[in-house]
Amino acid sequence: MTATAPESGPDAGGRCPHCGESVDAGASFCEACGKPLDAAGGVDGPSAPADAGREEGPMDDLGSGPISASVQLPRTVELPPPEPRACLSCGGVVGSDGYCESCGVKALSERDHYREQPASWVAGVCDKGIRHTRNEDAMALLASEQPGGRAVLVVLDGVSNTDDSQAGSLAGAKAALEVLRTPLPRGMGTAESRLAAVAKVFAESAKRANDAVSGATVEGTAKPASATYVVAVLEGTTISHANIGDSRAYWLPDGAPGVQLSVDDSAAQEQIAAGALRAEAESSPMAHAITRWLGRDAPDLMPRVGELQAVGPGWLVVCSDGLWNYASEPDALAAQIRAVGTTEPAALALALVGFANAQGGQDNITVTLARVEGGGQNATTAPAAPEQRSGESHG
Repeated sequence: MTATAPESGPDAGGRCPHCGESVDAGASFCEACGKPLDAAGGVDGPSAPADAGREEGPMDDLGSGPISASVQLPRTVELPPPEPRACLSCGGVVGSDGYCESCGVKALSERDHYREQPASWVAGVCDKGIRHTRNEDAMALLASEQPGGRAVLVVLDGVSNTDDSQAGSLAGAKAALEVLRTPLPRGMGTAESRLAAVAKVFAESAKRANDAVSGATVEGTAKPASATYVVAVLEGTTISHANIGDSRAYWLPDGAPGVQLSVDDSAAQEQIAAGALRAEAESSPMAHAITRWLGRDAPDLMPRVGELQAVGPGWLVVCSDGLWNYASEPDALAAQIRAVGTTEPAALALALVGFANAQGGQDNITVTLARVEGGGQNATTAPAAPEQRSGESHG
């Protein structure tokens, strides 16, 4: 569903200046790519307002009188036609009406299903699943060209019962990634000082993501956009990770027991901590009620953080609950990876999304992967629990 713009927003439909998809009249965010329309020149169309070209900030209220001669109106920018999209079912060309010209299947929008592969050894797939009407998950990836160098995997899962979560999660994922483009600090030579320094970087990443999520919602809404946050940074054989909410990071070495790196902020995790069996807690009615999140009403923005020295070869997996709903235990997820039988990250990510959809696709699904081939010894620094604060649970 497209968000409604303030009265000063675009007054007619056209094309998104970012991805070229059609947008509805009055839309403030593109439903295909999730980007705010005002941030890059408004809507591309003959009836887009003159002041839609401003890059940042709220729209000015110019009143109902004539525009002053001193006001500089931006030039209309002609966008090149968008590249034809490939059909996900058969590989054919998707026509301008949104249907494949070869097999006739209606194509998903680029926001409902997209893929990223910044390097041969890192890839991700973000998919709306079967039951949801839109994709509120988002991901952002970064990787060095050389396998085993440096990779950053970010996943945000927008909370379904909040407004503009599809836009907030995408903006938040990209904002979080920007903070993590440079190598993590080394600290003062001890594991404790390094983890403390890394925690500060992750805290800044979460804050920037939170600002982006918060900024995606129109002022005055009763249900501001919210999202979970999880990130893993691989530098050589060191995996550093952080999370808020119940999206997860796993380390799954080949031929050895895997480990869930992140610790959920959820009602289910509280039950597990109190002694309940994981299977029972995660199947309870409130299993996916999160106790911490990103957004304008977030109770706590300090992520849980941890590190692991990984023994390769293996897989670093960062995903939303749309995947782990069907394979929560590390060994269960590793079994699905073995069943696919590939070491190609792009093919594996797509296969795991297919697995989740085959199980029912009850939620949006995001799978990001980095293939690790190095050595080392598995040694984990447990995630640091943030100071607990009370807050309303989101489903």
